[in-house]
Amino acid sequence: MNEQSKQFWAGVRAELPLLISVFPFGMIYGALALNAGLSKLAAQMMSSIVFAGSAQFVTAQLVHDAAPGFVILLTIAVVNLRHMLYSASLAPYLASVSTRWKVLLSYLLTDEAYAPTILKYEREGITPFSHWFLFGAGIVLWSTWQASTAFGIFLGTAIPDSWSLDFALPLTFIAMVVPVLKNRPAIAAAVSAGIVSLLAYSLPFRLGLILAALVGIAVGTLLEKKADSDS
Repeated sequence: MNEQSKQFWAGVRAELPLLISVFPFGMIYGALALNAGLSKLAAQMMSSIVFAGSAQFVTAQLVHDAAPGFVILLTIAVVNLRHMLYSASLAPYLASVSTRWKVLLSYLLTDEAYAPTILKYEREGITPFSHWFLFGAGIVLWSTWQASTAFGIFLGTAIPDSWSLDFALPLTFIAMVVPVLKNRPAIAAAVSAGIVSLLAYSLPFRLGLILAALVGIAVGTLLEKKADSDS
């Protein structure tokens, strides 16, 4: 097995534990998209083209709630701001790869693919074929997301409420976030955002998500700057 294959399959193996909670999450999205009024084709194409689980989930809920278009766009923009941070943190490790690789990897970059990849890169540093690790993690996640969305669309409203599959979403993010909380600013940002999201849960149009994200970003940024100035 050559080095590319080794890195690819290492990425696939690292991603497998997260897929346990990703699959029901995709099922929920597929069913929710239909209930929100999207066609089966539109629901599946959103998974194939957008490939951003949390944004798709929030969009379906906001469409169902008949939220104004600007609220939907603003919410998606804020929710997806984290991808800029992911890209910035991975950029030094992927600086040497070709533009085509960067385009492909940027499309496959998600929360679940980022978490094991950054841990590996921080542990092992830059290697000639390390981008194949992210490719393996991203492509197996993409395939699982397409299959789980299709399964959710197929089942539609037949999924019983007693399954409580919506709990898969927080479980997925907890599994991804906890390993990367290595300093006080990161911990404070996560805790403050979590507290605000609970306190603002009753706000209309899921505006609590926007508020929680902004508070978490502000707290993390301020503490990071304070730590830099003290050092």
